[in-house]
Amino acid sequence: MIERYVWDLQEVDETQVAVVGGKGAHLGGLSRIEGIRVPGGFCVTTDAFRRIMAEAPSIDDRLDQLSRLNPDDREAIRTLSAQIRRTIEGIAIPGDLAAAITRALAQLGEQAAYAVRSSATAEDLPTASFAGQQDTYLNVVGRTAILQHVSRCWASLFTERAVTYRQRNGIDHRTVHMAVVVQQMVFPHAAGILFTADPVTGNRKVATVDAGFGLGEALVSGLVNPDVFKVRHGEVVAKAIAVKQRAVHALPTGGTQEVAIDSQRQEQPALTDAQVVRLVQLGRRIEAHFGRPQDIEWCLVDDGFQIVQSRPITTLFPIPETGDQENHVYVSVGHGQMMTDPMKPLGLSVWRLTAMVPMHEAGGRLFVDVTRRLASPASRAGLLDVMGRGDPLIRDALETVLDRDDFVPSLPDAGPGGPPTGASAPIETDPAIVTELIERSQVSIAALERDIRTKTGPALFDFLLEAFEEHKRVLSDPLNLQAIMAGMEATWWLNDKLQEWLGEKNAADTLTLSAPDNVTSEMGLALLDVADAIRPQSEVVAFLQGVGYVEDTAFLDELAKLAGGTGARDAIEAYLDRYGMRCVGEIDITRPRWRERPTTLVPVILDNVRNFEPGAAERRFEEGRQKAQKKEQDVLSRLRALPDGEQKADESKRMIDRVRTFIGYREYPKYGIVSRYFVYKQALLEEAERLVQANVLPEKEDIFYLTFQELHDVVRSNEVDDQLIQQRKDAFRSYHALTPPRVLTSDGEAVTGAYRRDDVPAGALIGLPVSAGTIEGRARVILDMAEADLEAGDILVTTFTDPSWSPLFVGIAGLVTEVGGLMTHGAVIAREYGLPTVVGVEQATRLIRDGQRIRVHGTDGYVEILP
Repeated sequence: MIERYVWDLQEVDETQVAVVGGKGAHLGGLSRIEGIRVPGGFCVTTDAFRRIMAEAPSIDDRLDQLSRLNPDDREAIRTLSAQIRRTIEGIAIPGDLAAAITRALAQLGEQAAYAVRSSATAEDLPTASFAGQQDTYLNVVGRTAILQHVSRCWASLFTERAVTYRQRNGIDHRTVHMAVVVQQMVFPHAAGILFTADPVTGNRKVATVDAGFGLGEALVSGLVNPDVFKVRHGEVVAKAIAVKQRAVHALPTGGTQEVAIDSQRQEQPALTDAQVVRLVQLGRRIEAHFGRPQDIEWCLVDDGFQIVQSRPITTLFPIPETGDQENHVYVSVGHGQMMTDPMKPLGLSVWRLTAMVPMHEAGGRLFVDVTRRLASPASRAGLLDVMGRGDPLIRDALETVLDRDDFVPSLPDAGPGGPPTGASAPIETDPAIVTELIERSQVSIAALERDIRTKTGPALFDFLLEAFEEHKRVLSDPLNLQAIMAGMEATWWLNDKLQEWLGEKNAADTLTLSAPDNVTSEMGLALLDVADAIRPQSEVVAFLQGVGYVEDTAFLDELAKLAGGTGARDAIEAYLDRYGMRCVGEIDITRPRWRERPTTLVPVILDNVRNFEPGAAERRFEEGRQKAQKKEQDVLSRLRALPDGEQKADESKRMIDRVRTFIGYREYPKYGIVSRYFVYKQALLEEAERLVQANVLPEKEDIFYLTFQELHDVVRSNEVDDQLIQQRKDAFRSYHALTPPRVLTSDGEAVTGAYRRDDVPAGALIGLPVSAGTIEGRARVILDMAEADLEAGDILVTTFTDPSWSPLFVGIAGLVTEVGGLMTHGAVIAREYGLPTVVGVEQATRLIRDGQRIRVHGTDGYVEILP
């Protein structure tokens, strides 16, 4: 194929990113939209860039060195990327390539002024905008200057910020190439940026226009504050006119300069309202063409708008697809399940197939549509009550939406769907009920393990669909729901009544210490027993301290070869037999389980070996039980001293017995779900192994990027769409950069609730109190359980804690999380262990630095950062 070095902008469109880069492709696409004016110009293609790179073989070695650097090694990246840039800028542009650029210039006017703009192939993409990562040069005049600036654009692929951005996003430097856009300069009266969706709230129906005088460079560089206009339904609904003291103008001889704006003009709007509305109409046309919200750079020249760039807004959280034009309100499933990370497609589809309510997917997360339940006054109160008890921020966000009278329609009665709101028939306070429910679950799981062994191929998928129905039947067993609600309602009753009668906040927190039958707290204590088996074996401890170098598959075998290693291995094996189906993010079936990756537990085992004495598990449980007993006696004696005290004490005693009977069972249904998930997963991975053997898939884990139904189709046909799997991998990687909102509307607005409180000290971080007590200590900000390194007295600060984090709870003094509610798993276990805990602290892992001293007010729900 003959290499072509220059294309006119009119010749390209958005399908040609590989040839002209993201910016060039988008400009070409823009120039084809009716009514959109784009300054004329041409693209120097990626073929030209590859030709230049081939002229300097030394760059190859430096790229190898660069790929091996840690993204945090700023100094090494700065040095190496500067060397690469100098090398590229020093390469003379070959004669035929320079001639092609000169010919294109001659057609447009060689002495005119141009903008010379970088256009990388990994730029302005739906999943990564790369905004500001490469360079643009304005008002470049003359052939020699333009050629020089083309070289500078090629070199800007290796600016320190661009290199670091790629390394952090897992993008190979060799896969990205640089084209250059050379475009006629426009000298605008005003310029700025138009977002066709509100970049702060995500609302797709609100456009935001930033505007200033002169070239847009003044706004982009932060030299001036812009005028800001918000437009909804063709009307300016809000505006803030800034004092604009400076502007950037082009110089006649080339280049730009800052100029002062005449004092009379400084407070004048850069655009009239009519111009703003007209600009947004153009933006909506561009958005429709590209099929997603856009970040658009515009210039106003002689009352006409010219568009100089358009890229997707990559920071917006996607909206669930409904296929209708109705208003919808969605609540995040991940915030209730303590797992706000993105899930892979197989994980999403299996959770949906086994869930009790319909769910919608967006951005790799799941949401429940609560619109109909909000619309009916009868069901609204119950929904808000349950949401508020679980997470006050969700309740506040829902009330914020309801306050907009026109968004949620009013219905006469409740619609279907949604979790139970707490109205359940009462059951006896009988421990035998919990025993029976656990036995039912164990029998059902044993039958699943037995029956699945003989199933392969399409028959396995038919069997699994039946298994999913059994899964839902066990979860929806009325007795199961009654037992869960009995424990939760008794907790609420005790907290409400004991505050009313005794003025004591969160009294149930102490009354639930060491409650029986809590499989999650038992899991944390059981790892203390594993540490007891390992502590005396110095050779085993030394081996575990260096275990990062051992493959998971070989870990337990290697352990058995050491002195005392057989006993250590048996202790870990026994633990994995009972809890090996658990892991961080366990609602996603694709996440590696402890049984598959046992080395995950090693840091926690080593912490337990170092920080505890033998027999700690039994002592901890007994201490908790005695504290709860003592608290019960204290509360009842104080109640008896009140008016109607005997009646109050009797009612409270009944509720204390009830909460201790049922609150531990709150954790069991999740354990049952995850136990089933591991059985499903093992069967599906065996099927994946057969697909690998048949050369249908390159690796087993590729099935994680297919939905359950798609995988079923692959097993039937022995054919797979490799491109689909790659697209899903790219999308999944991009979802990590998105923060899922607690509440999301069909307009795309992420509604963030607020704590309506004025009873906390200035500067404190507000959250939800879920486990009473106050503790001071060193904050350990830990985002990955496998990197835990805790000392006695540390306070764990993390984004969320699902049950798999519980083994860490035995070794800490307090807990702070960004996500959580009164009855989520982390809160239940924190109360079991008596840890002062505040959850739902927005951005806790960013606002609290690792190693800082903090004070956690678990009774009042706030955190102080200490000097």
